[in-house]
Amino acid sequence: MADSVLYEVSDGLATVTLNRPGAMNALDTGTKVALRDTLLAAAADEAVRAVLLTGSGRAFCVGQDLKEHVATLAAGGGMATVAEHYNPITLAIATMPKPVVAGVNGVAAGAGAGFAFAADFRVVADTASFNTAFAGVALSADSGMSWSLPRLVGPSRAADLMLFPRSVSAQEAEALGIANRVVPAADLPGEALAAARRLAAGPTLAYASIKASLAYSAAHPLAEALDREAELQSAAGGSADHREAVAAFLEKRAAVYVGR
Repeated sequence: MADSVLYEVSDGLATVTLNRPGAMNALDTGTKVALRDTLLAAAADEAVRAVLLTGSGRAFCVGQDLKEHVATLAAGGGMATVAEHYNPITLAIATMPKPVVAGVNGVAAGAGAGFAFAADFRVVADTASFNTAFAGVALSADSGMSWSLPRLVGPSRAADLMLFPRSVSAQEAEALGIANRVVPAADLPGEALAAARRLAAGPTLAYASIKASLAYSAAHPLAEALDREAELQSAAGGSADHREAVAAFLEKRAAVYVGR
């Protein structure tokens, strides 16, 4: 993988770190390609049971590298990066059959905010902030923000945040429902890692089913959502992890899950 995206797998947890601290982890083409390919690799790797996505330095990710974007526009280029990079990155985060924790260590703006919103759980430093950013540079939404943000804060607040982009503090983000947990900045690496490790050690097949059921119910009526729940629950009920969980409960011990 490129130096701009670091990748490490340990004890079932894949840690993906955006690593352009001097550019506040802005997304140039090399970084977007590396992030896309790294996330797809993590999604496909059976040894990976959970993913932690975070940034190095003082930013999580400020979105598109505008210096590179200006050069692309000057050369007559368009917005092909949305289909080539942002869409597959967002889909990988949101749909991989394993939980994704965003460790938001600093500002998350534009596509950077979109990637954080696509994660299943967000641990946020108390000094971090979010900014939808797109309208501020005369762009529409991408990175799935038009889908994820209304589901986090509701349609009305999402419209407000996207039509009038501004810096949203970690404290406000928690009140709005964007941040699942706000922690002191110095504790962010350890707290995000602890949350991700807990998920990696858990019943990951059940987590995959929960992700699938939440995504399905967001776009289907109740009766169809119930049918999908029944289908997923049947599969989970026949898993080794479920049998292990029941046995551990009856034997008054901690369960050991294998993701099957």
